[in-house]
Amino acid sequence: MSDLSQSPCIICCAITGSLPRKADNPAVPISVAEQIESTHEAFEAGASIVHAHVRNSDESPTSDPEKFAALKEGVEKHCPGMIVQLSTGGRSGAGQERGGMLPLRPDMASLSVGSNNFPTRVYENPPDLVDWLASEMLAHDVKPEIEAFDLSHILQAKLMSDRGQLAGTPYVQFVMGVKNAMPVDREVFDFYIKTVHRLFGEDAHWCAAGIGPNQIVLNEWAIAAGGHARTGLEDNIRLDRETLAPSNAALVQRAVEICEKVGRPVATPAQAREMLGLRPVA
Repeated sequence: MSDLSQSPCIICCAITGSLPRKADNPAVPISVAEQIESTHEAFEAGASIVHAHVRNSDESPTSDPEKFAALKEGVEKHCPGMIVQLSTGGRSGAGQERGGMLPLRPDMASLSVGSNNFPTRVYENPPDLVDWLASEMLAHDVKPEIEAFDLSHILQAKLMSDRGQLAGTPYVQFVMGVKNAMPVDREVFDFYIKTVHRLFGEDAHWCAAGIGPNQIVLNEWAIAAGGHARTGLEDNIRLDRETLAPSNAALVQRAVEICEKVGRPVATPAQAREMLGLRPVA
């Protein structure tokens, strides 16, 4: 993608996550109603993908399919065409509970294909669970977003793709800046891009996410390099060291401004669906 001005940038907003609480930032949306409202604001600001976790009333993470169903229904009603990407992350449940929402047939779901260290624990993604989650995504026509916390995860996605476990061209997201996992390193980032293009083709789309203050760094790197960007309160609750982000929309707007600075259009939901090979809106 040599001409960045002709390559629309897909902005994904990770609205809640499993960790941030209202005590950290009152703008973190916890209830389904708050999540729908926050997603709508992010959608209006330019996000074409919502990456969603759900919470219990005590703010603890859950994989409750009923909560995911209510959130999906609300987003589809209030954000026409927006891509709904549900999390199968490991903080919200154990084993196959993590994929209990996949029969809802969201457009996408996150898929971590290998284990790695997190700040205080091992993020376990055993091969049998990864294979089961991938099979459920195939069965329900859900496109996985490969969460690459390590180079080996990109190579594993290639192996799974070659085995027919992943439909279409894998969409890989580089996750950098998690303590004890892959730090923010420009040479590694550039090698990730090179690896994705070598394994999946020069036209393969990819995304990047930076944690905490690294969010804007990865937004800038990815957008300038022709990739796609993830932002949102899941990864970063601040605009800067002194300022809490007032909303998910404010973080999306910051990514939009980076796109404007480098001369890239922001992808519409319809453009994002086409680029990622997703089914059209019903």
